[in-house]
Amino acid sequence: MAKLDGKVAIITGASSGIGEATAEALATEGAAVVVAARREDRLNDLVGRIEGDGGRVLPVACDVADEEQAHALIQRAKDELGSVDILVNNAGVMQLSKIEKGLSDEWRTMFDVNVMGLLYVTDAAVQVMKEQGSGHLVNISSVAGRKAGPLRGAYSGTKFAVNAISEALRQELIEDNVRVTVVEPGAVETELTSHITDEEAKEGIKSIYGLDILQAEDIANAIAYCVTQPERVSVNEILIRPTQQAN
Repeated sequence: MAKLDGKVAIITGASSGIGEATAEALATEGAAVVVAARREDRLNDLVGRIEGDGGRVLPVACDVADEEQAHALIQRAKDELGSVDILVNNAGVMQLSKIEKGLSDEWRTMFDVNVMGLLYVTDAAVQVMKEQGSGHLVNISSVAGRKAGPLRGAYSGTKFAVNAISEALRQELIEDNVRVTVVEPGAVETELTSHITDEEAKEGIKSIYGLDILQAEDIANAIAYCVTQPERVSVNEILIRPTQQAN
């Protein structure tokens, strides 16, 4: 029997990268997966692959930065699949620049998605998990959530917030048997870098992304490890860097 048979896992930002790989990994472990993303059309191939392998999948168009849509995502998962056992808060954007550039629209977008979106979905999921008496929250942060630096001040701010929120949730939900894990990847081959509009920032990250960097599947495997541990085991934090990445 697969380790997640009978479980329902929701993955936000599932249309590409870490979210897409995580949906496939958890479906392989037997979970019914709810794949959520703004770009519903991008979910079609993922749905086809999971169903082709005999998995159960529910695609949902959702902008997590919209509180009503975020709450509706959780309600739909509960109504159609019966529970919310795992939530992987993966939806996020990374728009790097020096703060002096004043790209306030980009700052706002990052905080709306990376922080507020995570809070909206989590708020609704926690209510269901508490009623069930169990659950697992997995929040995708970043190495930038541990160490700030040039070009990533605002982005780091969002990921420091994710780390702080995750630790607070861990303590708040202990008596409810809800586990919390924060995953902090270093450089990963995903679409995140395509969000960057600042030319100086694009140049500034070339050295890191020229290394043998992580693949989305590497992070998905770490998430699968965390959520398939026995109930007595709570993996609170995983920091994953490419072997060649110094910072």
